[in-house]
Amino acid sequence: MSGVTEFVYVIRPVRPGFLEEVLPEEMEAMGSHFQYLQDLLEKGQLLLAGPCLDRTFGLCVFKAGSEEEAREIMENDPAIKLGVMNGELHPYRASLFAGQK
Repeated sequence: MSGVTEFVYVIRPVRPGFLEEVLPEEMEAMGSHFQYLQDLLEKGQLLLAGPCLDRTFGLCVFKAGSEEEAREIMENDPAIKLGVMNGELHPYRASLFAGQK
């Protein structure tokens, strides 16, 4: 997978009913998750992140030097690290985007 510098990870709630009733400790983990993503954005690693409006999953598109580094970034997301969300990592390449020439 040489040359891959973009990755996407998908997050999904671990607990059924999470979206209907968020427990206080889950809310705290999700606040830390948001701060973690803001930090990645400030470092220039995060390209795009957000939840699907049908509330089935969220995604994070980001840059990393290797799959190992990408996995470490995903696994250090507090929502995943604290067991509130499951994460699924995929190599990614943005082929078309606004402003592209």
